Amino acid sequence: MCDLLHPYLDIHEEIHAAMAEVMTATSFINGPQVKAFAEHLAAYIGVARVVPCGNGTDALQIALMALDLQPGDEVIVPAFTYVASAEVIALLGLVPVLVDVDPDTFLLDVSALEAARSDKTRAIIPVHLFGQSCPMDAILDFASKHNLYVIEDNAQALGSRYQQADGKWAATGTLGHIGCTSFFPTKNLGCFGDGGAMMTHLPELGDRLHRIANHGQRIKYRHDEIGCNSRLDTLQAAILDVKLKYLDAYNAARQQAAARYDAALSSLSDCIKIPVKRPDSTHVYHQYTLQVLGGVAVRDALKAYLQEQGIPTMIYYPLPLHRQPAFENRCRCVGDLPEATRLAESVLSLPMHPALTEAQQTYIAEKVVAFFNKKR
Repeated sequence: MCDLLHPYLDIHEEIHAAMAEVMTATSFINGPQVKAFAEHLAAYIGVARVVPCGNGTDALQIALMALDLQPGDEVIVPAFTYVASAEVIALLGLVPVLVDVDPDTFLLDVSALEAARSDKTRAIIPVHLFGQSCPMDAILDFASKHNLYVIEDNAQALGSRYQQADGKWAATGTLGHIGCTSFFPTKNLGCFGDGGAMMTHLPELGDRLHRIANHGQRIKYRHDEIGCNSRLDTLQAAILDVKLKYLDAYNAARQQAAARYDAALSSLSDCIKIPVKRPDSTHVYHQYTLQVLGGVAVRDALKAYLQEQGIPTMIYYPLPLHRQPAFENRCRCVGDLPEATRLAESVLSLPMHPALTEAQQTYIAEKVVAFFNKKR
């Protein structure tokens, strides 16, 4: 699904040199490479402040902690996403309010926001799922009208850009009050373990995010508020700083791979729906996700067939949030969430990574076509 070896081999000398520098200096926690990476990432995405942390889930939790929300406050989040987006809401005693998603792009359905809002609503977490931006102008306008915070879950879309109503382009993760991302190894920018970061244009909020991630300390051994211990270690920061230089090239390779898939699978429009790209967003294809039109039985049969041909696939995500046992009696659902339910039964992601070759993709596409030709 994701070849981590070959991109590493291409730059292993730079990676080893960066790691050796950390190990020689022995500054394993909060070393200078952490600050350097944060500054370089901030410059890359065009934001005032980046605050590194331990992982993407911590980033979401710390972001919510920084907004002074109270137990029972509600946070709107899409029902079709990875669990972390809603998990942190419930963890803090807040209420996830689950809304449906757009059937073509898998992104939060902005038409559901009004029905989701109550007098307890305090924030929205739009998830830039699979590599492209949510319709942020509509989300930000709604949030501004109702005095709500916006926390962008940008774990799958780092490097994607959104065209605002005024025509200007901005990086995803920089449009709301806080953006959050993950550096899990398979992400478009991934480290060799866990890692994450928060980003904001607001100086005071940036200071608070940093403080909360460091035990609530402003200065050492002075704890101004309850925080947590969530740090990006120096070795991971050094690795990420090297890989950041190649992120645009990695994303361009993913886009090229997606275009090859699009062309190779275009004859199957009666059997599958290829990913739909929003015109106001670039797409960095963290995943290349099909919708299998025949439903769950056909989707599962295709998955099994491809596995027999040596082709890995994944289902992101087989169970929407409103059907997760952990959220029973802990969330509020807006309607029956039919699209989230349907997508969980129809999506299938094909291999996607910067090292994917044309020959590999030709083989994958041929087997997908062969499966459906047998059914015709």
